[in-house]
This record gives sequence, structure tokens and C-alpha cells, in this order.
Amino acid sequence: MSLELAKRYSTPVPRYTSYPTAPHFSADIGAATYRAWLAELKPGTRLSLYSHIPFCDELCWYCGCCTKAVRRYEPVSEYLTSLYAEMEHVARLLPAEHVVAHNHWGGGSPNILSAEDIIKLADLQRRLFRWADNAEFAVEVDPRGLDEERVEGFARAGVNRVSVGVQDFDPKVQAAINRKQSFEATQRAVEAFRAHGIHSLNVDLVYGLPYQTRSSLQSTLDRVLELRPTRIAAFGYAHLPERLKHQRLIATASLPDSVERFGQASRLARVLTRAGYVRIGLDHFALPDDPLAQGHLARNFQGYTTDAADALIGFGASAIGRLPQGYVQNHPATAEYARRISDDGLATARGIALTDNDRMRAFVIERLMCDLTFPARELRQRYGAQSDEIVQEAQALLEADQDQLVESDGEAFRVTDRGRPFVRSIAACFDSYLDSSAARHAPGV
Repeated sequence: MSLELAKRYSTPVPRYTSYPTAPHFSADIGAATYRAWLAELKPGTRLSLYSHIPFCDELCWYCGCCTKAVRRYEPVSEYLTSLYAEMEHVARLLPAEHVVAHNHWGGGSPNILSAEDIIKLADLQRRLFRWADNAEFAVEVDPRGLDEERVEGFARAGVNRVSVGVQDFDPKVQAAINRKQSFEATQRAVEAFRAHGIHSLNVDLVYGLPYQTRSSLQSTLDRVLELRPTRIAAFGYAHLPERLKHQRLIATASLPDSVERFGQASRLARVLTRAGYVRIGLDHFALPDDPLAQGHLARNFQGYTTDAADALIGFGASAIGRLPQGYVQNHPATAEYARRISDDGLATARGIALTDNDRMRAFVIERLMCDLTFPARELRQRYGAQSDEIVQEAQALLEADQDQLVESDGEAFRVTDRGRPFVRSIAACFDSYLDSSAARHAPGV
């Protein structure tokens, strides 16, 4: 029956790292709007910072991130000049009493930066923004481009959480996605960070890759468990060749079908929970003593997080910010990003202003994605009579459910264990923007 459900619910749906999702941002929101929104932030606002480093040594064909391969360091140096300028401009617009609770560097590969520039960028952020004493500072790294000097640079910069990209250790899968990475190189990176006092380590995996099977994924999991990371994220590959040209280098015939993808996701969850990891939401796993397994969950563009900041400030090409008023996104092209920063100090290219209905639906979708439930009582307390619309939709979904994916005790609407693999499809039922464009989203399983 589960395999039949996998076929039925494989229709592409959003990952819901935001709501409304990025395809619905528009050019109506520009730098002037963003500047006004920043000025309206209240003193004491808790901030999360995200900095995008859109460069890699080599492009992985499966990748859906905004990045490009470079052979010289000059483009990186030039980009950093614009990044510094954007940060300085935004810092002048923020209330002086803000507090940074979370800082994240993503990419691309942030470890493409030299050790000197790693420290310089972190020092600038600490000078421009007020950090909480217990702020989390996380970076994403590619072990293949990592040396001792850079590891030491991250440690000196104050990094206290590292996400290590793995995806899969099978040589045939690696060749098909243009990412050859040995277990030994990955192990050296993990050990190097631990030797420098950084023990909060995540490993990122991907299932649904070309030539990947449940058996090959099992072998990858066995090696990952040798590393004993504190968190593991396991994302389903989204094959979108119509939008991402480099994915056309991956033969569609080499991809597992919806039933095999479901089998891979199920095995992954079974192996990791048996190994002592707590399953978080849809696709994250954490050791029981990790904050992700203990505290209030949130969801943003990095996936599941404990980050409870009032606003997310995005820096760099393509970076997305979330403020109480809405979302903003910088121009994705590095040259145009740099031009806009030079001319205006901001590079906002699009975004969306949130309505009260958006905020209500965002709350429901986030709670479903994080907790597999949303409490009707809290919904009513937050949104009053407006919440009747959502409650009625939930009731209609319950009545139409023939697959035992959802349930209710009269107060809370819950996703069942049977429905958990399909939570994105369930959340999509409350998405008033959703269209049928398969080219924009990943399969629902």
C-alpha cells in the first residue's frame, strides 16, 4: 500500500522553506521597499544573518543552488568587496539595539575563501552587528576543497557548527553527478574540525540520485555513521533540467522512479533511527542531545533549524531575507548584484509583501512541516475569526482522506505516521498560491 501511495503522491510540490515560496516573489518589491522595511524593525529585534558565497571549484551536476565554478581567486575577491559594502549599508539601516542570534554562510562553497578572507569576513560581521554571546555561527563546507589553514581560519572566526557536504559515497553515483569525493577526505575534514574544537557537525545527503539504489545508499549510510555527526540532513534530489541547464548532463533514465525514491527515503529513516538519531520533521535527523532534537523547531532556507530570530537578513547574490513585512531577494547574477550594490547599497531584485492570510497559512504550513501538526486553539488565538477558513479546509481534507494520512482529536490536526513521508503534499493543501508547474518543484516523495 505504501508503494502505491508513493506513486500517487509523487506530484511535484514545494519544499516549503518559506511561504509564499520563492517562485511567487515579484519585481514589485525592490530596494526602496527593503530599505523601508529595515528602517521599521524595532529595537531589540533578534536577527539571523545569511551570507551567500556563490562559487565552487567545480560544479556538481545535481546542484540547485545559485553558484558557479571559478578557476581563479580574483572573481571571489571582487565579490567580497561588494558583499562587504552591502553589509556596511544594511548595518546603517538596522536599529542599533538589534541582536544577532544566528549566522550562516552558504553557497556554493564558503571554504573557497582563503583563510585570511574567512577571518576578515567574520571580523567585519562582528564589528557591524551586535552578536548574542551564545550566537550560533554555521558554515557549509565541501571537504574536497578544504585544507588545514582554512579549518583553522573557520575556528579562529568563531564558527561553532559545520555542515559537511557528502551526498553519496558510491563511485558510480558520484561520477553521474560530477562529484568525486572519498570517504577518507570527508573523514579528514570531520576530524580536523573536531581537533579545532568544533563538535557540532552536520552531514548532508541526497537520495533519488542517478544510479542510486537502496543498497548503495545503505553503504553510504554505514560510512556516515562511522563519522557520528550530530545531525544528518537527507534531501530528495529535484531533477529540474528545464530550469537548471547543468542538470541536463544527468540522464533522466538513470534516475530512480517514485517507488525506488520512496524506498530509499524509508530505508534512510529506518537506518538512522535505529542508530539512535531522532527524526526531525521530514528529512532531518539529530542525536538526542542536539538542540534540534530538544527545542522549538523552525524552517527556513537552510532546512530545519532552532533559529527563532524575528528577521533573517540575506547578504550576497541571490540571498533571500525574511522580515516581518515580507520576503526580499537579491539579484542572482554576481555582476548585476555588484552593480546594484555599487549604485544603491542594496541589490534587491524581487520579493513579496505578506498579507494576514499569508502569515496564517505560513504558520500552518511551518507547523505541519516541523511538528506534523497544527493546534486549532493556537491558530484561533493568533488569527481569530480568520482562522475559520483554515479549520474548514482541514476538515474537508480529513473527510476526503481515504489513505489515513491525517487525523484530528477535535483540537489538533495531525499528520499520521503513514502520512509523514507525504507531509509536503499535505502542507500543499493549505497553499493558496500553488500552481501546477512541475518545472519549479521537487517530487512530493
